[in-house]
Amino acid sequence: MVAGILLAAGSATRMGRNKLLLRLEGETLLRRAARRAIGAGLDPLLVVLGHEADRAREALRGLACRVVENPDHARGINTSLSAGVAALPEACHAAVVLLADMPFVDERMIAGVVARFRETGAPLVVSRFGETHAPPTLYARALLPELVGGEGAGRGGEVVRRHLARAAVVSQPPEGIADVDVGEDLEALQARLEVRR
Repeated sequence: MVAGILLAAGSATRMGRNKLLLRLEGETLLRRAARRAIGAGLDPLLVVLGHEADRAREALRGLACRVVENPDHARGINTSLSAGVAALPEACHAAVVLLADMPFVDERMIAGVVARFRETGAPLVVSRFGETHAPPTLYARALLPELVGGEGAGRGGEVVRRHLARAAVVSQPPEGIADVDVGEDLEALQARLEVRR
């Protein structure tokens, strides 16, 4: 069993509003990310919410995911990672951590990470976008306790650096690393999608 932890609890202070409820191609960024994680076969998918949790729950209506609320979300993304790991079922062999503000991460990219884990049994499977490591990242059961604890950000990256020598790597399309932090980011992504069409 490979579960998913979708981190979606932040308050998006740079955006000035809940960026995960903004729409791209007709659906919110949050729903888009959750739908793709489910489509890639992650089961269960745990969606960690915090800021405006009620509105976020509504955006997820009808999707086969489980919401985990993080009351400490204001203390940083590490608290959401901890909440997600704590809610994982004991039977899961690994968990893929995803960020809800990376709208170009799709089912194929997520499934590729899971497939590499099943092929190699590596304790860590990292996505490489050009020269950069970023989610989706798979952590095997033995590494999950290292993701728990602390405030702020960066715990997932610390675990990646600690175990990189034992990791399997999946090369992902460089454009997949695009994220949304400010309004201009979303406008740029919409323009890119228009060009593709």
